[in-house]
Amino acid sequence: MSAEQYARIVPPVFPAFPSVYVSGFFEILGGIGLLIPWLSVAAAWGLISLFIAVFPANIYLAVHDIQIDGIPHSQFLYWARLPLQAVLLAWAYWYTRDPEEQPGASLLKQ
Repeated sequence: MSAEQYARIVPPVFPAFPSVYVSGFFEILGGIGLLIPWLSVAAAWGLISLFIAVFPANIYLAVHDIQIDGIPHSQFLYWARLPLQAVLLAWAYWYTRDPEEQPGASLLKQ
């Protein structure tokens, strides 16, 4: 999906394209950070912050029924995906717990 498509769901109080590019950059950075054991906790907290920061765009999409290319146009799906954000938050939070037990952490002890 293009930046133009994502920009359509950014609430007007935020700068659309900078918001899309900054959030995309941090999403990629966070994903990579989760793969590096000594960075995974910081990356997880960053992703938790990101998921909270982009939530208004998801609400804006649902409230204003914005059609986005590549996403099925369904009010039901737009609203149903909002609680899934809690799943993403829980998944990221899982990485903040017991960092010494995260996959690959044993490599740091050698």
